[in-house]
Amino acid sequence: MIPSVLPTYSRAPMSFVKGEGSWLIEADGRRFLDLGAGIAVNALGHAHPALVAALTDQANALWHVSNLYQIPQQQKLADLLVEHTFADTVFFTNSGTESCELAVKMARKYWYDKGAPERVEIITFEGSFHGRSSAGIAAAGSEKMTKGFGPLLGGFKHLAWNDHEALTAAISDQTAAIMIEPVQGEGGIRPLPDQCLKGLRDLCDEHGILLILDEVQCGVGRTGKLFAHEWAGIEPDIMMVAKGIGGGFPLGAVLATENAASGMTAGTHGSTYGGNPLGCTVGCAVLDTVADPEFLADVSRRAGALRQSLEGLIAEHPDVFESVRGTGLMLGVKCKASNIDIVNAGYDQQVITVPAADNVIRLLPALNITEADIAEATKRLSAAASKIEQTV
Repeated sequence: MIPSVLPTYSRAPMSFVKGEGSWLIEADGRRFLDLGAGIAVNALGHAHPALVAALTDQANALWHVSNLYQIPQQQKLADLLVEHTFADTVFFTNSGTESCELAVKMARKYWYDKGAPERVEIITFEGSFHGRSSAGIAAAGSEKMTKGFGPLLGGFKHLAWNDHEALTAAISDQTAAIMIEPVQGEGGIRPLPDQCLKGLRDLCDEHGILLILDEVQCGVGRTGKLFAHEWAGIEPDIMMVAKGIGGGFPLGAVLATENAASGMTAGTHGSTYGGNPLGCTVGCAVLDTVADPEFLADVSRRAGALRQSLEGLIAEHPDVFESVRGTGLMLGVKCKASNIDIVNAGYDQQVITVPAADNVIRLLPALNITEADIAEATKRLSAAASKIEQTV
């Protein structure tokens, strides 16, 4: 008999009832060190006082009114995002998946309104993940994502990761945009080198096409900049955001230049919940903290400490781990043993990591994780690796 919750997840046998900073407390009282942060969502950890206060105050005032009316909290968050980024305008969603849907619509509507309706093709890359909607799975194109869900939404051209010649050859009179994650998350923590991102921007400018960046997982301070593309010194035309922007509250956004958003006029898109007072109030509290240059500098310092600890872990357990990659507090450890076995061994040591492609475990801790928690995390991962070694 089918469970009352649709069985689309393979869930670990834990039920968390409380969170404190970088720690999760199980129903039986066990404390787990959380290096997953809800898959890069809990940017400021669990139960951060500023977020709790912001949500509580707003919940006591007004929850929801719909986008038929002006929403001051939405306007405030949009203004903050425009102030701190390349963007001229923002649309609020509830998730990264919804942000992907709008980014695709925005790029195609741009060309339609420019008198080139044939320009619908969006170039994407192997290993990408853009959500699980019809547009998201079609954009990723992998068999794992698309099998059984045809017919797929057309208009996507999938290229190998980091094949410059293929990319240049793929651009045609039908190309509307290039869409890419500056750091692949689900694909195994694969950062796009700065020079390649600069090259993509130049290529888009040369051919007059739009650059769409998916910063759902790598954005909102995770790399030590507010958004990952800033390291390369470039700006996209459209950017997808979610996860960390709500600090745990369901919130996403699409940021765009005035030019790229020019086709999205009244009635072309909408959302019932997107940008409601609760979500935007929390988003403002997150951004007030994460956009602070001193906070971002601390993220980079913490990232350096974590990476150094992981390098030592790999040296200590060379039969279990191979290498560390990534940037900021978006790190991946390439494994020699099964990454799923390592994740499960971590559960036994009460430390949480997240599996990814290419036999990688992801470490996506809260951006304010303490140095003491980093040391404890390394200790517990080492204990998990020792258990794996005993079974080899």
